[in-house]
Amino acid sequence: MPSREHYKDEAFVVRTHDFGEADRIVVLLTRDHGLVRAVAKGVRRTKSRFGSRIQRFVQLSMLLYPGRNLALIAEADTIAYFGAGIIEDYNRYTAGCAALDCAAAVVGVAEGEAEIFDEVAQFFQYLQHAADPVLLLDALLLRLMRHAGWAPSLFDCANCGDPGPHCAFAPAAGGAVCSQCRPVGSMKPAPAVLRLMWHMANRDLATIAPTASQLGEVFPGGSTALCAEAHRLTRAHLQYHLERNFVSLAMLSED
Repeated sequence: MPSREHYKDEAFVVRTHDFGEADRIVVLLTRDHGLVRAVAKGVRRTKSRFGSRIQRFVQLSMLLYPGRNLALIAEADTIAYFGAGIIEDYNRYTAGCAALDCAAAVVGVAEGEAEIFDEVAQFFQYLQHAADPVLLLDALLLRLMRHAGWAPSLFDCANCGDPGPHCAFAPAAGGAVCSQCRPVGSMKPAPAVLRLMWHMANRDLATIAPTASQLGEVFPGGSTALCAEAHRLTRAHLQYHLERNFVSLAMLSED
């Protein structure tokens, strides 16, 4: 390896693309350097020194050499493998892919790469055994939006600050809005939906599913309908502010 500037960082693989006969382009969500595009040379060979480590749902320690367009992956060691319980379950797998896609988009417009990375790592720890992967994903997305600076208001009116709870929600206005500020076409969630979203954004991930079950006991359609409505609002707010749609989120949408 030529002697030149290099750095070590932790990373998750967001996506990969085959390159040449044996190489692969890897998009990395790193802890200290944001989103990094790198090349893993020879990774597709049977006897690659990287083995199967450079894949989604693996927390990696990497040695990288910066390049003009692509960094070069010199070393990749496993810190934690989260694939067990995820890759064989459709909903967990899709939620995991959506988490990586959305985190990669948010880290490009937000500060605090390390905090975003740590949120994703904690999410994967719980995702392995999550009974409701979409609920857990929405909790992550709400936290990512907070790091980006445009988390939805879930109690006070996002426009005038009037104390809630309110029964209208508009991503363009910043979240929950009062009857006076409500724009045409606003969504009309029940207060329990916004209460659940507040809990998802602010409480320990282990308590989210029990809270959803508790609130769902008095919600029309039960906890399933409650969580589906929370997902609809969370998805709408994220996609409005990022100005793009996510296929992985659409695959998890309520139907």
